Amino acid sequence: MKKLLSFLFLSVFVLALGACGTADDGKTSSGGETGDKEDATEPTKLVVGASNGLHEIILKEAKPILAEQGVELEIKPYQDYIMPNQDLDSGDLDANYFQHIPYLEDEIAKKGYDFVNAGGIHIEPIAVYSQKYKSLDELPKGATIIISNSVTDQGRILSMLEVEGLIKLKDGINKIEATVDDIVENPKKLKIDANSVPEMLTQYYLNGEGDAVVINSNFAIDAGISPIEDSIAIEGSESPYVNVIATRNGDENNEGIKKLIEVLHSKEIQDFILAEWKGAVVPVSK
Repeated sequence: MKKLLSFLFLSVFVLALGACGTADDGKTSSGGETGDKEDATEPTKLVVGASNGLHEIILKEAKPILAEQGVELEIKPYQDYIMPNQDLDSGDLDANYFQHIPYLEDEIAKKGYDFVNAGGIHIEPIAVYSQKYKSLDELPKGATIIISNSVTDQGRILSMLEVEGLIKLKDGINKIEATVDDIVENPKKLKIDANSVPEMLTQYYLNGEGDAVVINSNFAIDAGISPIEDSIAIEGSESPYVNVIATRNGDENNEGIKKLIEVLHSKEIQDFILAEWKGAVVPVSK
């Protein structure tokens, strides 16, 4: 009888343990489901490369807004125009923000990058600066204008000089791709010096080199030069040279990238851009 009772007790105990084990498994499974839910609500990590200065500042302003929307933004600053696209191509970045559309298209054509424009954010008008003259009209015959040696900059600059009446380019050419060889009229016999890297143009202006220097606004602003107050001529807001968020083909549909574009197009960020640079940087929403 005692043996029977012992056997029955042992059987009940084993069954109870099994039931506990099943309950624990349920809890583990439930915990796993809870963990999955927690993972689903964790911030989306987004690594974006940006040229230091203007682009980095705009992203820093957007960062807390993105955090509220569940996107953790890591900003990786760059001082050159080469590495941001290389790092995007290698997967070290999810997106980058430093280049305008013609530059992006030129990089894709020449290097085979499978990138897309995820959204335009702003325009940085180029401007002409001079330590010697107060207007383009004052430039004498034979004056030297120093411009960028970047092919994607040259068409833009020459088109601006044409609009200002200083030169005339060949009819029927793609003016984005124009070079000094496409100048057909040059009444003042201006010398267009296209041998300088973009990063050095601000220093040439500050040193008073040449008669005039054409500088991209991001470099001017970084050097403490005001495109609005210090220039003798500035590009119009209709410029096609929109700075964009670039990403790998297909990634433009990722939730993190879409939220980044939405925030950068928001009134809050666009108002910030206008207030911060007082019209020297013009936001867009396309």
